[in-house]
Amino acid sequence: MQRRSLLSLMASTAAFSLSGCGFALRKAPNFAFTTLYSSLAETSPLGVELRRSLESTRKVKVITDGRQINEAQVVLDVLSDQREKVVLSLNAAGQVREFQLRMRFRFRLRTVAGKELIPDTEILQQRDISFNESAMLAKEAEEGLLYRDMQSDIVQQIMRRLAAVTAL
Repeated sequence: MQRRSLLSLMASTAAFSLSGCGFALRKAPNFAFTTLYSSLAETSPLGVELRRSLESTRKVKVITDGRQINEAQVVLDVLSDQREKVVLSLNAAGQVREFQLRMRFRFRLRTVAGKELIPDTEILQQRDISFNESAMLAKEAEEGLLYRDMQSDIVQQIMRRLAAVTAL
């Protein structure tokens, strides 16, 4: 019984100290704009995830039709969206043993009038992956998972940068 009361006292002390230090869970981002035009292709996996993330906040409407660009408050110019696979190491027989997977995303944010809100910015994610010829299918599946993980990281970084824009 004494141990239970000691544990509850420790838990309540931790809760009070966290609330007193300003700790708060991450909230949905607040954007300085309500409409955004994006030229990301409908087939781009990163574009689909970014659109979903922006629209899930229920604060931003994403416009993808180029004819409606004047209805948007801001324009997200996608300068590049690349996936790379580079050989990192070889064994003594010259066979690949390790790859490095990279995703590069360059963008800028501006108003329709041309005022630059976020200058040309590149986000780079990279992951190392070992390679084994005997487990080819498993390694392809692992590669797909790593690319999806990098894509999610990039989308979250873009969301934080868009939320940091304060004035149009």
